[in-house]
Amino acid sequence: MSHIVKIMKLKKEYKVRSIAGENVVIMQGRYGSDVTRVISLNDTSLLLWNELQGEDFDQNRVVDLLLENFYVDEATATKDAEAWIAKLEECGLVTNEK
Repeated sequence: MSHIVKIMKLKKEYKVRSIAGENVVIMQGRYGSDVTRVISLNDTSLLLWNELQGEDFDQNRVVDLLLENFYVDEATATKDAEAWIAKLEECGLVTNEK
């Protein structure tokens, strides 16, 4: 059984802004829609966002960053990486490279 590695990239059109002490990604509505979503990033998410901006990455890269920067075990880092990536995908902040 082969393991398929999903390669992603943060969408370059989204930038993090600091507003009232919060780090947020602002997502404007598309195609004339007036819907705007604001995604707040905690310190861990901000670190990951900044480290991965502009590069292709996979879940293993996120796990490595968590292990390098925080005192967590690999199982916790893997679980957190999966949750972080799932949230990025849910919010449409990443593209999946083939």
